[in-house]
Amino acid sequence: MNDAPALPPIETAPRYTSYPTAPHFHSSVGPQTLAAWIAAIPPVDEVSLYLHIPYCDQLCWFCACNTKHTTRYHVVETYLASLKAEIAAVAARLPKRVRVSSVHYGGGSPTILTPDDLTDLDRALRGAFTLTDDAEVSIEIDPRDMDEGRYDALARIGATRASIGVQDFDTRVQAAINRHQSFAMTREAVVACRARGIASVNLDLVYGLPLQTVTSVSATVAEALTLKPDRIALFGYAHVPWFKKHQTQIRPEWLPGPEDRLDQSAAARTLILGEAYDPVGLDHFALPPDSLSLAARTGRLRRNFQGYTADRATTLIGLGASSVSQFPQGYAQNATAAAVYERMIGAGTLATARGIALTDDDRVRGWIIERLMCDFGFSTRDALGQFGAAAKSVLTEAERIAAAEGGTRCLWNDGAFRITAAGRPFVRQIAARFDAYLRDGPARHSLAV
Repeated sequence: MNDAPALPPIETAPRYTSYPTAPHFHSSVGPQTLAAWIAAIPPVDEVSLYLHIPYCDQLCWFCACNTKHTTRYHVVETYLASLKAEIAAVAARLPKRVRVSSVHYGGGSPTILTPDDLTDLDRALRGAFTLTDDAEVSIEIDPRDMDEGRYDALARIGATRASIGVQDFDTRVQAAINRHQSFAMTREAVVACRARGIASVNLDLVYGLPLQTVTSVSATVAEALTLKPDRIALFGYAHVPWFKKHQTQIRPEWLPGPEDRLDQSAAARTLILGEAYDPVGLDHFALPPDSLSLAARTGRLRRNFQGYTADRATTLIGLGASSVSQFPQGYAQNATAAAVYERMIGAGTLATARGIALTDDDRVRGWIIERLMCDFGFSTRDALGQFGAAAKSVLTEAERIAAAEGGTRCLWNDGAFRITAAGRPFVRQIAARFDAYLRDGPARHSLAV
């Protein structure tokens, strides 16, 4: 086996928040499919909800989210009417005893909403669904939107977790990505959230941005750590100007190369771990008492379209334009354009535009990729126990992949596939070896490190 030929390098790869990934979704999954999948949820199950607000009042050039810049709030109000109609439509199709264990408001920027509109949306949600007593309610925050009324609204909706976008505190980097946000503004957001009883405050940092250096990234991380966030997400910037045209505002010569990105990530990681944070998967960190840290330590860490999660629900229902739902049967994505989404909801149908139904092979590979992204390995026993004979051919592939890598980044030992410490920064590239869809004509992706 050690004589296996080396595999060709993979320079770009998906982030693997799903498998198959979104570029391989297709239109054969539509509103009727989604309705059937919702109706098939076992009545005793718990589900998670994701609500997408696809608008920002300031557009950051680095952003790869499904969002649109607007300064006309009536556009947002029109969208909210459709979102509340979709909430009612989905709830009507849900088995009556199903409860919601997690709600996440994402975007775009959910904090573009006025305080009254945010609390009204929460009221519509709670009127349609039954939340568990310990349900997590998380929301993404842009500190540049915030005022006292909005912070008070977070308390009224029962927010338990707030994720605050930071990116970088260096003013040159901020100018290059069109996001001006001082450390003082960020500190005020952290203090205000905690004053409203939000138990967990998380910071999102980014490396690989234009004009970033190891020194500037380290300075940003050091400042962020003084705020004692409960979690830190350290994302690698995804430069995809063919997909997000506003990224063409970023000059390519300003971007760090792969080796620079690795150095920036390593320097940031060293600083974070030095403050007693636990590493979680590829790019997250959490204080030891945090539920994400506990999930990582006990093998219960999972990955979905919100990234790493301790969420126990196996079904995620996406609400709003472009949002993705995840079921045991497959994935379903709503229409991306808000106008199309609003038109479909207005016509009395669900807004599903595309998706994919899973095959047995998809389930095996998806499980393996998730375990690699979460645990950096998997065992033959677990794979066969969960999937039986369907796993055998993929396990044979795993042995071949480990042999071809020569034990440097991954290895096969005692019936288990393991990514080495040296290989962990390259986990997306290793996971891509198991991606059967990439062999049929790869979609374009961001750098894998």
